[in-house]
Amino acid sequence: MIVGNLACTVTGACIVIPCEIFDAEQVMKCVEQEKCSSLYGVPTMFIAELDHANFVKYNFSSLRTGIMAGSICSTELMKTVQSKMNIKELAVCYGMTETSPVSTQTLPNDTLENRVTTVGKVQDHVEIKIINIHSNETVQRGQIGEFCARGYHVMIGYWNNKVETEKIIDNEGWLHSGDLAIMNDDGYIKIVGRINDMIVRGGENIYPKEIEELLCKHPAISDVYVIGIPDRKYGEQVMAWVKLKSNITEVNEEALHDFCKNQISHYKIPQYWKFVQAFPVTVTGKIRKVEMREIAIQELNLKLEKP
Repeated sequence: MIVGNLACTVTGACIVIPCEIFDAEQVMKCVEQEKCSSLYGVPTMFIAELDHANFVKYNFSSLRTGIMAGSICSTELMKTVQSKMNIKELAVCYGMTETSPVSTQTLPNDTLENRVTTVGKVQDHVEIKIINIHSNETVQRGQIGEFCARGYHVMIGYWNNKVETEKIIDNEGWLHSGDLAIMNDDGYIKIVGRINDMIVRGGENIYPKEIEELLCKHPAISDVYVIGIPDRKYGEQVMAWVKLKSNITEVNEEALHDFCKNQISHYKIPQYWKFVQAFPVTVTGKIRKVEMREIAIQELNLKLEKP
């Protein structure tokens, strides 16, 4: 991760790179052997380590701090990482490669609620604004809009690609992230989804993160992601991909549907459920919802064609 490498370099710390491609056990081996004090990763990486059959064999007593970014960090995951991996000062960050990459971050003294429901406050020397996606006007605190950043940390542009650069950075130097966010009265920012990920079902806007955050609270669920898939009647329908905890086998669609009742509006409850052992991810461990959508469309078409 860029933030990890640069932070180590400027402070003179030792950089440990466990493997070229993420391998949960290799990471745990390196933490123990090299007595690492900090660990960086996306939630799927931490979950893979915690769920690994050999997790209990490794010593994490040297760990103290670290960063989790790229996706939802549930309350349970935060508590588990703190207690079982000894990362008491775990922070949650938000940003993108184009912003070097962190724009906001939680701090060790932030409350547990702020560390799992927000991505913290804006970094020093960084400007941010949240704008209406239609008018580009800055919204009031508590309102949803697109997260934009400006400052020394924003890239000059994409290499030899002026067209794509101008799509993301406007004439005033604001980088448009494509992420939907809310800032509360205390300055904490919550990412509620991607503009492109927003589901429009029967004219209603549905933000997948709201559903994901609810389902993450279910005691049987290890990880979950929500997508929109085409629907003839409503335009789009809600689908949840669910990874259950390793010791759970008896939870079904009906049980999860009932869990959602009275907690979110009926039209937000997933119509389709898919139970998986793993999710499509990029080389950096980020979830590929585009691929999930493609797989879902293919599988549902096959099901619909059967007598």
